[in-house]
Amino acid sequence: MSDQDLKSRHRDRAPQLLADIGGTHTRLALADAGVLRPGSIRRYRNEGHATFEALLALYLRDCGVRACAGVCLAVAGPVRDGVVRMTNLGWELRREALRALTGSAEVHFLNDLQAQGHALDVLDPAHIRTLVPAPETPGTTDTMTRLVVGIGTGFNAAPVHRSAQGLFVPPSECGHIHLPRQDSDEAALADWLAAEHGLATVEEALCGRGLAAIHRYLGHGALTPEALVTAIAAGDSAAKATGALYTRLLGRVLADLALIHLPYGGICLIGGTARAMGPHLAGFGLATHFRAMGRCAPMMEGFPIRLIEDDFAALTGCAVWLGVQAG
Repeated sequence: MSDQDLKSRHRDRAPQLLADIGGTHTRLALADAGVLRPGSIRRYRNEGHATFEALLALYLRDCGVRACAGVCLAVAGPVRDGVVRMTNLGWELRREALRALTGSAEVHFLNDLQAQGHALDVLDPAHIRTLVPAPETPGTTDTMTRLVVGIGTGFNAAPVHRSAQGLFVPPSECGHIHLPRQDSDEAALADWLAAEHGLATVEEALCGRGLAAIHRYLGHGALTPEALVTAIAAGDSAAKATGALYTRLLGRVLADLALIHLPYGGICLIGGTARAMGPHLAGFGLATHFRAMGRCAPMMEGFPIRLIEDDFAALTGCAVWLGVQAG
């Protein structure tokens, strides 16, 4: 079948709508029976759009879509009673409003990390980079728990369990737990963050703005996260000091999460800040900080840490999830 024939068939049937709504960007795509439509992915900055509905209406108009066969939205915030209040964005999403806009009775919300978890089985291996290796355990990989950790505008993590009924990925908002304070340096940073925010949380230190906050805490001035990563790559000593403290804290937090969930199938880092810092984490000793768990240190060697480099993985997870619901 030619590309023109495929496009004609797409026009003749209502597509499914997929969205990955983060604190800074929204990614949108169309799918047919749980399979992404080629060329339908768009990425928008949230700034300048008063509501998600306004942004979505723009996308649907641009794609010439009048109605959708089903909708699955991955959202960076808790989902409750058909309403989503974004954690790091002043948007509120309501199922009924989206049903009216899309013409679909089937509107589903997933926590963003749930969507990422549902994508893991179908991601291209070329988009997965190992940061901290672990010995392979032949024959048991399919039953091992995995952990997805989102590091971008916010911070979150969720386990990915496999059962006879398929994948189970519970929602989570664990970025708002207390920041570790194992030594005097970490305690001083936690006190500084608490003075600014009322509470020192993991998110306030490890998301994108957290990287910038650590730089300010160390007395090196205000830089954007993007500028900091560029300075780290250039070998700037102040930026490298920031990167070193950031990596130490990340190792501590990942170790805590690993002992809670035992993800022998791997810890998968996703999100813009994770991808930006990914090339530098090994040099700052991520493996050493992750495994510094006293008598539990030998256990830590069994948990690999990987970086997901696919910026649209959550859309794939939404498509997979819709396919399972229809199946």
